[in-house]
Order: sequence, then C-alpha cells, then structure tokens
Amino acid sequence: MQQAYLTRGIFFPFCLKVGSCFPISGIKRRIMNLLWALLFLRASAQGLNLFDDRVKQPKQEGRVRLVEDLPSSGRVEVYHDGQWGTVCDDGWELAEAQVVCRQLGFPGAISVAPGGQYGEGSGPIWLDDMNCKGSESSLSECNFKGWGVTDCSHKEDAGVVCETGKNISSNRQFSVDNSLGLSHDLGLLFDSGDGCNFRINIQDVTEESELTFCVHRMILIIYPELNITNYSRNLTVDVSQTCHHHVSAFLRYLYTRQIDVSITSAQCLHQLAYIFGVKKLMEDVGRAFTSLIPEDNTFRTQLSMYEYGVRTGDLVLQENVLQYLSWNCEFLISSPVWSTISFHMMDALLQRSDLIVKDEAFLLEALETWVKDKGDEISSDQQASLLNHIRFLLFPVDKLYEKQFSSSALRQNHEKLYLTGLLRGFQFNALPFSTIRNQMDNISSEYLPRIYTGDEWSLFINDTTIDYPYHHYYYGQNNRIQTFSTPAHPSALYREQYVQWQAHVFLSAQECSNYGISCYSFPVARFVGYGNQERYTSTIRYSNRLILSCKNVNNIFHVQDFKNDMAVVPDNSSMGLPNPCPDDYSFRFVVRPEYI
Repeated sequence: MQQAYLTRGIFFPFCLKVGSCFPISGIKRRIMNLLWALLFLRASAQGLNLFDDRVKQPKQEGRVRLVEDLPSSGRVEVYHDGQWGTVCDDGWELAEAQVVCRQLGFPGAISVAPGGQYGEGSGPIWLDDMNCKGSESSLSECNFKGWGVTDCSHKEDAGVVCETGKNISSNRQFSVDNSLGLSHDLGLLFDSGDGCNFRINIQDVTEESELTFCVHRMILIIYPELNITNYSRNLTVDVSQTCHHHVSAFLRYLYTRQIDVSITSAQCLHQLAYIFGVKKLMEDVGRAFTSLIPEDNTFRTQLSMYEYGVRTGDLVLQENVLQYLSWNCEFLISSPVWSTISFHMMDALLQRSDLIVKDEAFLLEALETWVKDKGDEISSDQQASLLNHIRFLLFPVDKLYEKQFSSSALRQNHEKLYLTGLLRGFQFNALPFSTIRNQMDNISSEYLPRIYTGDEWSLFINDTTIDYPYHHYYYGQNNRIQTFSTPAHPSALYREQYVQWQAHVFLSAQECSNYGISCYSFPVARFVGYGNQERYTSTIRYSNRLILSCKNVNNIFHVQDFKNDMAVVPDNSSMGLPNPCPDDYSFRFVVRPEYI
C-alpha cells in the first residue's frame, strides 16, 4: 500500500512495509540491518509524553511574525482574536523593532521599515501609535491605542530588519559529532528516504504552516520520550514557524549524530532537542547560547533564556546565564527588569559568591526593593529564605549601624531575622575570627566575600594605549600602572591597618621586561601587595579578582583570579563568554580579603 509524503517541498511515494516498493541494494540492506540492531539498544525508561501540556505550545494572543522572503526581515503581523493583522508605523521606532525581533528569537533589531516597505497586508490593522520602552517581552505589552483602533491604511504597515547573529559572530558555527561510525551511511538513508515508514508532521501552533517528513520508525524508537512503538505511523509536533527550516537538519542528526550549529540555529535546535528528548544535543547546542548572552543590555533576553533553561532542565544553560547576571548584578539591579525576575532566579543569585556589587548593604537594599515591588506574589516563607542569603557578616560596620534605623517591608515582615543578622554582623566585626571560627564552620558562606567593587576595595584602569618612550614608566607617566591602599580586612578590627597594592596592565614584552617579568601573551595584568600584607598571611587570604568590561557599554564579560600575582587575559576563543568589545575594554582590580 503506497501513500504520498512531502519532504523539502517534493512529493514521493513511500511504502508501509520496508522493501515492498523500492529495490534495496546490498548497502541498503546492511543499513537496514543496522537499524534493526539499533532497535535492540533503545532504553526502556518511560519518558515525557510529547503531547504533555508542558511541551505543546498553545495558541497565544499577541504572537508576531514577519512576512517576506527572509525570516529576519519583513512586514510585522500580530495574532489577535483568531486572525493575523498588521501594525501601523505611527510611533514605529527602534525600541518597537527591538521588542519584535527579540520576541521572534533574534538578538535584536538593525532598523525599522516604515510605510509599507514590505508590501501592504490584509485584514485588520491591530496596533497603532505604538510606544515601547524596548524592554517588553512582547509587542502587545507596549502602550498602544487599543486592539483594532486606528486611523491608518495598509500603506503604513510597519516592518523591521532583525539581527541574525552574523554581525556578532561572523556567522561562526561549530560542529557537534556524537556519531558511532554509522553517520555516513545513515545520513545517505535519510537523504534518499528509501524505505521510510513513519510520517512526522511539523506545524506552527496556528496550524497555518505545515511540513511533512518521512523517516524510519526504528530511528525514532531509540528515543523513549517520544513513546514510539512498532505500530506507530505518524507524529505531529508543534514548532514555531521560524524554526521550520531547521527541522530537516535536526532529523538528520537523529540518524547521524552530527550537525553544524550556528548562532541563528541554536535556539531552534535546542527547542527541537528538548521536544524529542535528545538531552546530549541540548547540552551541546546550549554552548552556542553563550554567544548571545552579552548582547542584550536590557537583560530581557538573559531572563528569558534562564527561565527556558529551567523549563527544559538545561543546567548548563542556567549556569551560564546566572554567571553573566552575577557579574553584571549591579547593572541588573538598576534595570527595569529587576522587579520582574522570578523567586527561583533571585534565590539562585543570592547564593552565589561571584556577585559583583558595591557592597553587601547595596544587595540588601536591592532585595528590599524587589520584595516591595512583588507584594503578595512572594510568600512570607520565600522572603525569609531570601533574607537568609544576605551575608550580614560582610556589611561595612557603618552600614550595619545605619541599617538599625532603616524601615522596609522585608524588615517589618521578618523583624527578628533581620535584627539577628545585624547583631551577627556586629559580632563578626568586633571579635577576633579565632573566637568565632568554630561557630562558622557549618555556615561558611556567611563570611565568604562576594566581589565588592566599592571605591575602597577596587581600582579602575581604562587606558589601553602604549606610551613611548618606555623610560616614561619609571617616572609615573603610564596610566596603566597605579597604586592604592585598602584595609587589611573589612572587619572593624583591621580597618586602621592598611595594605598597599600596585596594579599593572602590560601590553608588550618590553613593558614586562622593564619590571623583570617574562610575559608571553598580552594583555596581562599584575596585582602585587606590599607593606603589611605578609603580617596577616596566617589569618587572611587575598582572593583578588580582575574584571574586564567594555568601555562604552560597561557590561562585564570576563572575571578571573590572579595566579602568583599575574592574570593573563585569554583570547576570545578561550573565554567562557565571547568578548563583545575586542581591544576596547577596561580593567578593574578588586581586593577580596577573607578569613582562613
């Protein structure tokens, strides 16, 4: 019995019984034997049903799409009240375009396209007089007249041109290869479609766009989360229309375990890997997301990416986002999205020691603001658990004194817990560490510092130019060599005992040689303590940090410690996050004393 199937836009016949319609060569028979062998290797674990509500995407009001030949540019259309409509270009500026592009999964917008540049749409004009801040998660969250309220014609239909990631990464891609030596033959089998006996229908959630692929059932049986059996004949999967052109490459990966991943395809491939339960590919593709993390200064993309990582169980993605948000915590706190972050994200952030903030009191004030903005959305128990993550022991003593007289909803709701934290902070500042060490062993994170960048504890070097002649360095004219002093420790016991520090940024071998140092990679930073530092080596350890940030944008993209007073700045290929501002960044040296 023959039926027709559609793959890559061409119709072919296929047979329900392998070999009944196509002559099978010797190589094809060996491939089919391999497929049967793979069948016996499949796991027996019960997986998540593909059609579970947590996976299947519902139809949603306010979805957007671009109508044009290219997926990254076109006329903007919005889904409302069961049908698609357009947007008037009155008030249509880059902020609105940014919202549309990020809603569609692109890094951002390049430009707006007013006045029907991408042709006139049909149907209703749903939105007019748009007024977006640029931080909204969807276009319908912006201010506008009202659904369908407009004085425009379709000659004024708005459009956008979105970033595709090429300007970020020069279309950089990496290859994932988890094959076991069968990839070439199985890839040929997928390409030819010979003997396929299982239909996969890929449709958009609005059911307006659909693709059909014919594959081999035994390949899918290997993936237990799909619940495919020997009697299954088809599968329908809801996938965003913007991801449809990546489905073929993904299905081929199921055969070959090989695929090329780019910035523009990563999110779609990750979504497909999640739906099909291919966890190894999810982890591999998740690496590509790190290239997008530094690109959105509104933090909207990072928050969405983290929640997506929680929803899909991708721990690597969650950690990558949390690390970046921790490094840029001070900017995150001052952004409009601070009040929108979830409880579980706040809980994860406050437990980290790589948070970069002015001081611990600044972090408590930010938490108090967040609790106030959330109101009844956060329970009393949740508030208490977050307050327990505040490290009162690391408060500067003057800030502890000021906090005695402050008032906030968080303090009013948890007066005893709040005051206990202040009391413990005073004790930590007033008593020798040897006296309280035994009580600290089980709660060591309380006295471990985060990365505090207050003026008292850090030095900023913004000059990355080479001055000539080199003898200027001996006369203090090089702005990349600076000195400053800090207390030996934040505790009140050491406030009047100072350590001298000298910070260097070297850009050439000659500069290093002038200080009797051999350097092999540039730039390189040196951070040396002088004076009384050695007096405290039995009590205090200095885990200093070097922070790299962009000069113009100020977002932090790299943090590292010093080894033997030196920190070699890695190149872009070896950084955990890509360098968004090569050769145009600033250095911050941070002193981090901690009791030992």
